[in-house]
Amino acid sequence: MESEPEPVRIPITDVFDLHTVPPRDVKAVVEEYLAEAHGMGLRALRIIHGRGIGVQREVVRGVLSRSPLVAAFRDAPPEAGGWGATIVDLRD
Repeated sequence: MESEPEPVRIPITDVFDLHTVPPRDVKAVVEEYLAEAHGMGLRALRIIHGRGIGVQREVVRGVLSRSPLVAAFRDAPPEAGGWGATIVDLRD
């Protein structure tokens, strides 16, 4: 009988790079990241999803648009990843 793999612990900071997260896990991982970051008192985050064809970006922004923890989100400025990253403002 195969058991579930142990969850991977990710350090919670104000920058989260999704390049190491398997695409099938992005939605759940971003939801958990938002909850943890909010619980730690972080209020501004940068989620790096990459440019590619925009699939990860759409998944991330779908989660952000439905989360009650998120006040606003937008493309990162060019020096912080441009449309390959999203800046998130969390609610107090």
